[in-house]
Amino acid sequence: MAADRACYPLHECVFRGDVRKLSALLRTEDVERKDKHGNTALHLAVMLGRKECVQLLLAHNAPVRVKNVAGWSPLAEAISYGDRQTIASLVRKLKAQRREHIEKRRPCLVEALKQMGDFYMELKWDFTSWVPLVSRILPSDICKIHKRGSCIRLDSTLVDFNDMRWERGDVSFLFIGHVKPSEALTVLDNKEGLYQRVRYEETEMEIEDEVDILMSSDIMAAQMSTKSITFTKAQSGWFFREDRKETVGTFQADVYDINGMVLESRKRREHLSEEDLQKNKAIMEKLTKGNTQIIDCNGEGIRRCSLVPPPDPGVTWEQYINSESGEHPSLGRSLVNKETSKAFRATVAMSPNFPLSVSMLLDVLEVIGPFKHFNKLREFIQIKLPPGFPVKIDIPILPTVTAKITFQDFAFRNDIDPKLFEIPPYYKEDPNRFPDI
Repeated sequence: MAADRACYPLHECVFRGDVRKLSALLRTEDVERKDKHGNTALHLAVMLGRKECVQLLLAHNAPVRVKNVAGWSPLAEAISYGDRQTIASLVRKLKAQRREHIEKRRPCLVEALKQMGDFYMELKWDFTSWVPLVSRILPSDICKIHKRGSCIRLDSTLVDFNDMRWERGDVSFLFIGHVKPSEALTVLDNKEGLYQRVRYEETEMEIEDEVDILMSSDIMAAQMSTKSITFTKAQSGWFFREDRKETVGTFQADVYDINGMVLESRKRREHLSEEDLQKNKAIMEKLTKGNTQIIDCNGEGIRRCSLVPPPDPGVTWEQYINSESGEHPSLGRSLVNKETSKAFRATVAMSPNFPLSVSMLLDVLEVIGPFKHFNKLREFIQIKLPPGFPVKIDIPILPTVTAKITFQDFAFRNDIDPKLFEIPPYYKEDPNRFPDI
């Protein structure tokens, strides 16, 4: 028991509310350390409502995105607890940590792009669903990617696709590697003649709006379980079985069945009252349309107040740390959660002679990360795939929607027009054209 306690001094200080000792220990202890339940000291500070400890840990750059054994981040636990100031502090820190990560990766990314040959590539997206009638109205899209030097341009007709809502249009995403970060990322609306710089920092109004959305919504966690995924060569033929092969564009590929692909989805709503659930839809519509205003917490507007804190759990440090891994006593609000999982049957076609490598593709996908569906593709590509390049893939995008991505054209070219990476002079800037980017 004593050995267990000694392993997590930051956690114990937070549990006991010893701010002075925590401050001293933070000079030498690892603020990112997880305990046997996967909780960091910040997880515990949030769940127990130790506001001073939260601020102290954030000042020492405690990670906000990290998840515990149950799959929840400190931000998710903060939303459950319901203290507005704490949620806002974690949102600010999360955005700062994302900026730090991007800036740290940027020089290597730019250099990697320079080392690649210039190219043109086409990706086709076909969305399907097992829900009757839904597949008929799902979008498809052909994305065109030009790469020249350290610059990338992606042209798409799918502006946004999230939670069964999609917006069609004509957009271009520009990444210019040789300029300062604040000017490196731009999205063009070619239909309206508008452009928006992808900003690194949000205004206080935008932060407060995001806090309202988080406090008014289900706490969501969705991930593709990759631990049990295996690949087996697909077979064809009725009597004489043989390994299935396919031609994708001009590339020959070996086809593999993907086994054990499961999309796990969970939602929590213990922080929402019955009245909240009724008002939630209207509030979300106002916020997503940009109809916001700063108001006080007297119920006259949409700004959310802190919730009444949950009762003291009455759990001792010894009870917590000596409980079975992942099964510690409840520390915050009693959970109200729903879990669903869906297994997907999928295939991937791997080509040994595709000119681009998987690592090069990952670098390109990191640049165009603001597009949510491309981020899903990047997450999948990071799985240990069979040999070759994935020229055709099935991946789950939402619990009810699967995307088939086909790399139908690729060519290294030395005639990529540099004007493709310029904002047309007659385009007007609109900083709010793409609110989710």
